[in-house]
Amino acid sequence: MSTPNAQFSLAVHNPNARELTFAEAIREAIAEEMRRDARVFVIGEDVAEAGTVFKVLKGMVEEFGPERILDSPISEAGIAGLGVGAAMTGMRPIVDIMFGDFITLTMDQMVNQAAKTHYMSGGKLKVPMVLRTTLGATRRSAAQHSQSLHAWFSHVPGLKVVIPSTPYDAKGLMKSAIRDDNPVAIFEDKMLYQFKGPVPAGEYTIPLGVADIKRSGEDLTVVATSSMVQVALQAAEQLAEIGISAEVVDPRTTAPLDKITLIESAKKTSRALIVDEGYHSYGVTAEIASVIADGAFYYLDAPVKRLGAMDVPVPFSPVLEDLTVPTPARVVEIAKSLCGRS
Repeated sequence: MSTPNAQFSLAVHNPNARELTFAEAIREAIAEEMRRDARVFVIGEDVAEAGTVFKVLKGMVEEFGPERILDSPISEAGIAGLGVGAAMTGMRPIVDIMFGDFITLTMDQMVNQAAKTHYMSGGKLKVPMVLRTTLGATRRSAAQHSQSLHAWFSHVPGLKVVIPSTPYDAKGLMKSAIRDDNPVAIFEDKMLYQFKGPVPAGEYTIPLGVADIKRSGEDLTVVATSSMVQVALQAAEQLAEIGISAEVVDPRTTAPLDKITLIESAKKTSRALIVDEGYHSYGVTAEIASVIADGAFYYLDAPVKRLGAMDVPVPFSPVLEDLTVPTPARVVEIAKSLCGRS
């Protein structure tokens, strides 16, 4: 999971770039924004003394105090509601939901309140809040702590959805999300928290809605999200060994979605495979496949293919769990078929 992209290669030669883990990049982004803007605060279960269950915010309560890093009761609906209310009245809250599976308990506040307040108030009110949570399986956390539900929020007008795949992207996108005047949900793959990559020491942001070409190629476009970007990059290396040049495109946000970059890449390569860890049915892969099929139809030499998680509750058994999510081997298999090399 360490394949460098062109952006990373530039960062490596940048004397201001350091190697940070995904978790460190997120913590640094939040800390910088809290120092920059006194309206920013964090609220969630175990965010202060524990620094979250994944230790992403470890040590922040010592700098900012319990007034800005607030441990909450165990009530995701209540936390989200407090965040919406605080945002509507001038604050910029970061609502921490421990596991992405628990967004089920925030749906009314996020879907019916946060997403619609600006529209229902005729533009007089806004909800500048960030909901940060997790996605991803293979941690052996079983069916209620392993789902990737980012497609749910992506379906709702008024919400922005961020799915970073690298430490560099995680920091830049987090800073942009905190500064955005709209409600933004950030889904962080829990399996990426210790993944390292170069992150510039200087100030930077990444605009929401702009995809990134992680690897250039000519024969096949692989659109991959979150940790599946690393899976796709590993597959691209294997494909290169047999003469197939794969372009790996990371949308970075599912809402807004950078349709132009996705379509132009598919036009260039004439084949497309979409990889996402959300459930296969009614998910992100289907939406992106539709975008490419509509926008690049006359350029395609093969039907758009997609690869998502199995439509089953995530098993606790390691052997079974590993079978439910996309792997480099499976990406290689489908890519070879698309290129007539099966």
